[in-house]
Amino acid sequence: MAGQQDPSAFELGARLERAFFAEDVLDVAPALLGATIAHAGVTVRLTEVEAYAGTADPGSHAFRGPTPRTEVMFGRAGHLYVYFTYGMHWCANVVCGPEGEASAVLLRAGEVVGGEDLAAQRRSGIPRRDWTRGPARLATTLALRGDQSGVDACVPQGPLAFHAPTEHVPARRIRTGPRVGVAGAGGDAAAYPWRFWLDGEPTVSVYRPAKPRARRSDA
Repeated sequence: MAGQQDPSAFELGARLERAFFAEDVLDVAPALLGATIAHAGVTVRLTEVEAYAGTADPGSHAFRGPTPRTEVMFGRAGHLYVYFTYGMHWCANVVCGPEGEASAVLLRAGEVVGGEDLAAQRRSGIPRRDWTRGPARLATTLALRGDQSGVDACVPQGPLAFHAPTEHVPARRIRTGPRVGVAGAGGDAAAYPWRFWLDGEPTVSVYRPAKPRARRSDA
């Protein structure tokens, strides 16, 4: 049953190599559903992701070109891009596509399937279902912060790794919709239905549209 695996018996699939991440972001994003990410003693099975297409995507941090913060997105596929948001949270992405295009997949939510004791310590007082339900919670549970931005997930024996799903994920289980909290043109649900999630998973986060931004006064 979805979301009910016995974590002690969870088996990892083959490690995902750079060629997997070097494909188009709209192919990589849904292919990551059911895959796992492991870091700092915790393993998470991904149940929700979002795609961002760099300079071709008004919702992407890289839309206006490289900056010191987004430089890693313009590099080789398979590296992490970790950013700080709302002055309090870290969120993690994995860089995809050809070098220079700056596309990436935001890791939105998942289920802890390994390192439960560590995850419980990092998410003390929070229900298990919510440990990685949302990108900031996922990053916290995996101990991903700004120091990990630029880490190469494709280096053998590296500190972070992605593994392929151990079971086939049928297309009928994959749902799509607008990205969470993206304002402006990038939030257009018809043009950018680039949030992907597994139907029936309790760890998938709640959709919230972007909040209107207050206009700045000229005073």
